[in-house]
Order: sequence, then structure tokens, then C-alpha cells
Amino acid sequence: MNTRIFILFLLIISVLATGCQKSDLIITHNGLSDYRIVVSKDASETVLKAAQQLQFYIEKISDTKLPIIDDTEPFVPEEIVVGRNKHLENLPAINITKPGNDGFTIKSVDKTLTLLGKTDIGTRNAIFSFLEDYLGCRMYALDAIKIPKQKNIRIPQIDDTQVPVFIYRETLHYFPLNSSAYCEWHKLHRQRDRMKDWGMYVHTFDRLVPPDEYFEKHPEYYSEINGYRLKEGQLCLSNPAVLEITIKNLRKMVGENPEAQYWSVSQNDNYNYCSCEKCRAIDEKYGSHSGSVIEFVNKVAREFPDKTISTLAYQYSRSAPIGIVPEKNVNIMLCTIECDRSRPIESISGENSFRKDIEDWGKLTDNIWLWDYVIQFRNYLDPFPNLQVLQPNLQFFAKNNCKMMFQQGSSGSISEFHELRTYLIAKLLWNPNVHIDNVMNDFLQGYYGKAGSFIRQYIDQMHQALVKSGMFLNLYGYPFDAVKSYLTPSLIKDYEQLFDKAEKTVADDSVLLKRVKRARLPLEFATLDISLHNLTDELSFIKRENDKIVPRQDMLERVDAFVRLCNENGIKRLEEHGYPPEEFRENILNLVQKTERQNQAFGKPVQVTTQWSEKYPVGGGKALTDGLFGVVDFHYNWLGFENADLEAIIDLQTPIEIRKLSADFMQYPLAWIFLPIKVEYAISIDGQNFVNVGKIVNTTSQQKGKVFLQAFETSFKPVKARYIKIFAESVKLCPAWHRGAGQPAWIFIDEVIAE
Repeated sequence: MNTRIFILFLLIISVLATGCQKSDLIITHNGLSDYRIVVSKDASETVLKAAQQLQFYIEKISDTKLPIIDDTEPFVPEEIVVGRNKHLENLPAINITKPGNDGFTIKSVDKTLTLLGKTDIGTRNAIFSFLEDYLGCRMYALDAIKIPKQKNIRIPQIDDTQVPVFIYRETLHYFPLNSSAYCEWHKLHRQRDRMKDWGMYVHTFDRLVPPDEYFEKHPEYYSEINGYRLKEGQLCLSNPAVLEITIKNLRKMVGENPEAQYWSVSQNDNYNYCSCEKCRAIDEKYGSHSGSVIEFVNKVAREFPDKTISTLAYQYSRSAPIGIVPEKNVNIMLCTIECDRSRPIESISGENSFRKDIEDWGKLTDNIWLWDYVIQFRNYLDPFPNLQVLQPNLQFFAKNNCKMMFQQGSSGSISEFHELRTYLIAKLLWNPNVHIDNVMNDFLQGYYGKAGSFIRQYIDQMHQALVKSGMFLNLYGYPFDAVKSYLTPSLIKDYEQLFDKAEKTVADDSVLLKRVKRARLPLEFATLDISLHNLTDELSFIKRENDKIVPRQDMLERVDAFVRLCNENGIKRLEEHGYPPEEFRENILNLVQKTERQNQAFGKPVQVTTQWSEKYPVGGGKALTDGLFGVVDFHYNWLGFENADLEAIIDLQTPIEIRKLSADFMQYPLAWIFLPIKVEYAISIDGQNFVNVGKIVNTTSQQKGKVFLQAFETSFKPVKARYIKIFAESVKLCPAWHRGAGQPAWIFIDEVIAE
């Protein structure tokens, strides 16, 4: 009896197993298929192209090409029904009310598979998700597409509905910028498409009330600061004439571009908000500088009820107001520019201010566009270990009513791990709760092959070092900022060993090797950049031989190799505003050449009688004679004076015959740095009685914008002197035309040369 029961049990198990197998959908088998792809005879171009992509990938996977037919053909069970068409009438009702505009349902009904979105874009999203989630395809990058080969495509019954958390998803990185293929696969919005919807996009006060047109006759339309009206500022939002002109000019723009839905009425990119009595009173009333902004923008929005009026919560206007609510058609563009990227915003103690701001805005409105920054802007190739905070930050944004997400990367330029960072962000923008470790490991293996495990170790070790150090991760930092954190000399050696192993692992694959070398470029950039500070004997461009400074040829060769690899990989600029690799090399060569000049002041003691700034520590007065020259970056070997003149005395220790004195100064108005008004040199034998030997008055315009160095030098008949005095008169405050008008200005000096 027991034997009969056992046999019966086996038969039941066999039947159940057979039933399970029959319930699977066998799309292809040994190059053959009963399936076809069905679209509406009136299908849009979006749906048709998506159906063709489905056909293409299935053929690439299985060597089987499924026909595409329209819904005028009779229904058969073996179909992949794409989008809305008549064949859906032969199936049980599929609920697509839940997905938003971009959401979708992938559902099988017996042998029929449906890929259906609420919109055509939703249907396209269903197709690419099906290819990725159920057929194992990947688009790691435009040049790295994974298509697994298999003769038989067999899938289980599916009932999968996906709804994006963010209704708008854009990541401004190198290749997705305007690539329809990448954006469609990853369900991202493109910058090109976004601009069709936006009549004006951020920092628009100057466009709405152009200062070139109005300032001369009506300075009262613009910011008042310390009693002065500024042309390079913001609008005076309490002035009724400003509101009238804004509405008039905006109405004209809308009439010229009626299809655009979003119109930005937003502050210029500076801190010069109006502090006149009326504007100040409005801000005090609402408890924030955003108060006058929202009051003004609300008035504009009421004039355009069928349009969305967007404004910035940025820098001085970031904090939400109290006692006023944005109109329903006002979009708040909230920016994270000041935030620390070392740890999640929600958990890091130093981000209480931004955390409160986003929570406060989220209580006022759900019409929030979150503008997040995810790369190192000052140095695109600077190692920037923020990958582990991407997910918790996006989850935090979603929790606080941020429906639209703009993740700003390096735009049209290549930055550190731009392929990986873009891929991770794309997945998180669709689903912030995705298992991000699995996504990262899958990418690293798929994109770098066997080298991926070493690159993962590099990423993890760098991130752990950053967190352990407790240091700030700044969007506008430099590699040298991390020499006590994640870029210590010992860690750099560890990283180099990991990349050595990674390169060795894929040495026989030219494609993978090139990718690994490109991933290594940021580490090489950091090494070269840090070496400009002569941190250690190994991390330096110079060495001392017989009391002289001479260049290290091995380091100069590394610079050449770095520039060569940058060119091979299409890297044309190293930071947000330019700085091509060739210029980086040129600056290093200039620095090295300066160190070879015979300087009688080298190594001599210096007494600085005015106060330098410790914001950029270079050792105080000794920085003027240490033989270390600066490049076009005020963080390197430059001694800075904020709102102060420079006066210093160098003791040559013995009378020496000299005939020429010089020093380099920097100008970079964007960073509040200006050349001195004048530089004076004097010499002395006894250190008490000085004789002037040169006065150089600056004739270079303060508005010369691009960063540059300028030598202030004087020549005279040879004369013996023991002491050299240098005096540089600073502008002290930024001039009236400058966006930092009235704020402290800088002078920067690197080295005093006596010949």
C-alpha cells in the first residue's frame, strides 16, 4: 500500500512539474518561434521603433526573427502584444490605471505576453525593462551593450507593474546628454527634449529686466547693497515697476513660444540680493530671503495660470519662507550645491540646515525640481568618492515631495567614472530602492571584465577612507584637499597596485584595457596634482641636488603620458570652465622652469608685517622664498591676503649684489582675486634704511576675466643689499561692477625672485 501511495505521489509531482513547464512562455526554440509582435495599425513612431528594438534584440539573442504585424490580423495566443491595440480585447482586462505617464505593466496571460504603458513612452519603457529584467540584456554604455546568446528564450509567467518615483529624470553627463538610445533604454529624459518644454531655464532676472537697457536710467530696479545700486546683482523685488516690466516681457516671450510650458523667473547666479528697506522688510516678514522671491513669483504666476513659473531656491534663497505658500503653478527648483557629499544628507550632522530646508519646502509644495550635483566641478578628473551616497540621497529627496530630478554631472565632458556614475543614477532615478550593490557589481563585471573586482576594491577602499577621516567632500575641491583623507601617500600606493592588477588581468583585451586605463586617469591626475605641492620626495616635481632645485624627469614623463591618454579618450577639459590637459602640462612646465632660475632669495628668512590668510595655508612668509612656485590655481603655493596689503622683508643674511627683483601675482575675478594696484620694491644694507628701486603700477584691467599670472618686476643697476622689502597695495574690496561688490578681495603672491 505504501509503495502504491509513493508511486501515486511521484505521478502527481511529475504532472505538476509538467504543468509548470507548460505554463512558461517559449518565445524561441532552436531558431524557430510561433510568436509574433503585434502593434496597432495606427501605432505611433515611438511604439513602432520600440517594437523594432524588441525584434532586433530577440533576433540577436536567439538568431530568431519574430515578425511584426498590426492588429488587423486575427488574434492567436502566441503573441507579444505591444501597446494599445485590438488584440487586447481577447485578453482579460489589464489594469494600467496605476502606472503614471512613464509607468507600465508587463503581464503574461497563458501564452500571450503584453507590454503596455499608459502612454507610448510607457510602452517603450516596458520593452526595454523586459529586455533587461527578463532577457538579461544590458546597455552599460553606448559602446558596451550586453546581449546574451541563447537558442531558447523561455520565460515564466509575468505580472510586473513598475511606476517611477520621479516623474522627471535627467542626468547631465557626457554621453547621455543627447543620446536617444541611452536615454530611452534607461528611461531618462534628455536635455534636448527638456529644452523644448522650457521657454527660459534658470538665472533669468537679467533677461526679464535687462540691466543694459534699464540700469542707467533706473538703478532703483536693481539690488541695493550698502546704499549702492548694483548693475551686477539681482532685481529689487519690492519695486512695482520691476514686476510690471517682468510680466510685460514674459508675456511677449510666451507669445513667441506658446508651446513651452515652463518659464523660469529666477535669481541671477550671485549672492547680491537686494537689501533695500522694503525688500528687507518682506524677507523679515517671511523669515527668509526666499520670502521676497516667492511673493514676487506668485504675482507673476497669477498672470500665467496655464503655465508653470519656475524659480530657484538656491544659495541665499534656499531656506523656505514662513507664512506664504507657492502658487500651484509655481515650481521650486531646490539646489544642493553647498552640501557635503561624504555621507548621506539625511544622516550627516553638518547638513541639518539643508535637511530642514528640503523638509520645509516639501511641506509647502509637491512641485519641486531637485537640482543635485554629483561630480567634482572644479576638477572633473578628481577622484570623487560619492557613489555610496547616491542612493540614500535620492531616497531622501523622494521622501520629501521632490518629484522632478536633475542630477548634474559633467555635461559634455568626461569626468571620473562617468560611465558607472551615470548608470547607477539612471537605475536609482527609476527606482531609488533598487539593490544598488548588485547593480554596481553587475556593471563593473560587464564593463571592465575581470578587472571589475579590483576596481570595486578601489572604490570601496577610497570611500571607507573618506568616511573614516570625517572630512568634507566638496564639489569645488582639489585632490590636495584629500591628502589627509582618501588620497594619503600610502593610499595612493595601494590604489596604484590595484590598478596594476586590474590592467594585468585584462592585458590581452584591448577594449577592456582601454576602459581600465581611462578609469585610472583620475588617480593619475590626483597624483600629479598633489605633486605640485611637493608633498613627499615621491610626490614632487622637483628634487634638491647640491643646494639647488632641479626637475624630476620621471614626473615630467608622467605628465606627458597623462596628456596623451586624455587626448586618446577625448578629454578636452579638466574642469567646469575649461582647462585643457595641454594647459595643465604647460602650467607644470612653467612651474618647473621657474624653479631652475637662480634666485638669491631662495631659502632666506622672511618677515611679513601685514596679515596673510590661513584659509589657504602655505606656511606663511617662508612661502615667498621656498622655491615652490604657483600655477594658475590659487590653492597651490600661493600666499593670500584678504582685504589687506602685502608688506614683507627678506633677509639675504649677507650683502649680495642684485640687479633685478620680481614676483608673480594672480588675477581671477571669478574667485575675488585681483592684481595689486601697485607693487614697490626697496633694498637696504642695515634693515632700517631702505631705498626704493622700483614701483610698478598695474595697468591691466580688473575685468580681464580668465585666470592668469602677471609678473611685477623691476631692473636697476647692480647694487649690494642684504634686505629686500616688497609692498603690494590691494584693491581690498571687490569693485562695484563685480558680482561680489563690496566684499573682501584677495591678492595672491607665490615667490619673490632676486637676481
